[in-house]
Amino acid sequence: MDCIFCKIINKEAPSEIVYQDEKILAFKDTEPKAPVHLLIVPKKHIPSIDYLRKDDMKLIGELCLVARKLAREYKISVNGYRLIFNIGRDAGQTVDHLHLHLLGGRKLPWA
Repeated sequence: MDCIFCKIINKEAPSEIVYQDEKILAFKDTEPKAPVHLLIVPKKHIPSIDYLRKDDMKLIGELCLVARKLAREYKISVNGYRLIFNIGRDAGQTVDHLHLHLLGGRKLPWA
């Protein structure tokens, strides 16, 4: 498989990992759009939200809980942060591996 996120998960590509457990990995975005811009990915390869199955429901909840934990650790939870799933090219998805963007650290404009 030629998925860059799978390579990061498997330690075959470099990244600045900030969180890891048995199901989820989080790392700093290489092209940040805010002072804090982390990508939170399941270790299981899922191309996007469009490919979720019913048995993935708990995993999606865990991604959100990891985002909350990291927002607190990075001290952006008080002033606010944004969580984004991009689904498909027109929405800005450039890597076909489900990932949740966590952005914060400044006032974020809408769109």
